[in-house]
Amino acid sequence: MKFTYLLINVFTIVFPIVLSFDNKVQFYRNWKFIFPGLLITGAIFLVWDYIFTIYNVWSFNPDYVVGLYFLNLPIEEILFFITVPFSCIFIYECLRHYIKTDILKSISKYITIALLSLSAMIIIVYHHKVYTLITFSILPLVLIYAAFLKWFVLSRFYLAFLVCLIPFFIVNGILTSIPIVMYNNEENMGLRVGSIPAEDLFYLMALLLMNILFFEYFKSRKKANS
Repeated sequence: MKFTYLLINVFTIVFPIVLSFDNKVQFYRNWKFIFPGLLITGAIFLVWDYIFTIYNVWSFNPDYVVGLYFLNLPIEEILFFITVPFSCIFIYECLRHYIKTDILKSISKYITIALLSLSAMIIIVYHHKVYTLITFSILPLVLIYAAFLKWFVLSRFYLAFLVCLIPFFIVNGILTSIPIVMYNNEENMGLRVGSIPAEDLFYLMALLLMNILFFEYFKSRKKANS
């Protein structure tokens, strides 16, 4: 069905929008801090996305998109960089309000070291795979930057990321199993979690971390000026 990818975007964001008016979290008050980061991060990832379509790293099944394109990308793919980060920032904020204890604080450093080590090893082994190389080159840069920020709590991000994997596996599972997004296995490791390329998990991590960094930055700047 032509509206399949569009409907996935709608269902991804509709519940976070409705629940944004929860009396405790009041997420709607923070919407203004989300959109600058969405635009900046979205622009970076859309360039990445566009280049990948040119080099056939992935492609989109025309049977499941409405047929509107920008920079060779279906409009639904562009919306993906709004709906998914928005929904995940909502999860991040809910966890901050409802789980006061920083439960991953004691192991956050070790998670970061493990991710950096894994990225280095994968780059060495799979440097000839475009999707793998770019994903595991960008993620460590963002992680290192975040780790040295005194105003950012990386352990809180890790918890939110783990929770975000639940809707991610549902949404991306649909996208890759139908498939709506089709991957060229010549440009990735060929390892899949169900129908999802393993790189997608770390691609998501980089995407969300960049968005949340901007979100926290714009929030902190507002507080500093008030």
